[in-house]
Amino acid sequence: MESQPPAKTKKPWYSIFTIEFVLILLLLFALVVFIYEIRRVFISESSAFDDRVFNSIKPYINDGLTSFMLVITFLGKHDLLIPLNFVLIAFFIYRKEKWFATRIAALSLSSLLLMFSLKFFFQRNRPQQQLIDDVSGYSFPSGHALISVVFYGLFIHMIWHEVKNKWLRTLVIIILGILIILIAFSRIYLRVHYASDVIAGIAVGFIWLVLSLRIVQHIEKRFISRRALKAEHME
Repeated sequence: MESQPPAKTKKPWYSIFTIEFVLILLLLFALVVFIYEIRRVFISESSAFDDRVFNSIKPYINDGLTSFMLVITFLGKHDLLIPLNFVLIAFFIYRKEKWFATRIAALSLSSLLLMFSLKFFFQRNRPQQQLIDDVSGYSFPSGHALISVVFYGLFIHMIWHEVKNKWLRTLVIIILGILIILIAFSRIYLRVHYASDVIAGIAVGFIWLVLSLRIVQHIEKRFISRRALKAEHME
């Protein structure tokens, strides 16, 4: 008797939720959020949401929490993150991992340019009654939120791919995720950004992080393939 081919097992419905598929959904969601914030702030000119957020935070403002938020917000300041980027670039060059160095350089420089370009384009004034005095420039989107998502998000990307210990990897990623949220919230608490600025900054930062990584990885693969082909021809 002829053997019957094995019956194909039906994949469960949730098998479509691969990492790539989820990333695409998150990218679309982030884009929708960013467009929605632009429409609400600059077309509808509605400040109701931002006012409600400020009013809900106001009863909890105190000296101790303000001091903590100042420390948190410093962790997302470009005065700190730019030198850290250079340190990381030098570290990966020393380890001869040039593509990690390339990713850091490409994302750090491009995210700064993107942040300043968007701020100059929208030119939204900052909130009144700020809790700190050394803040200047435009408000939309939040540079701290955008750059923190890119910088610490790149860390999450590297840890996801390089750290083999599952529990350590999960713990560090959770800590970095919480740090991104705290940095974003600190800008609202300190009244240097509206909530809509921060939400837009997170959305743009995520979009830029994912797209930039995909572009750099594509260039990396093409470069490696060409170098391999060149080596074969030389043999």
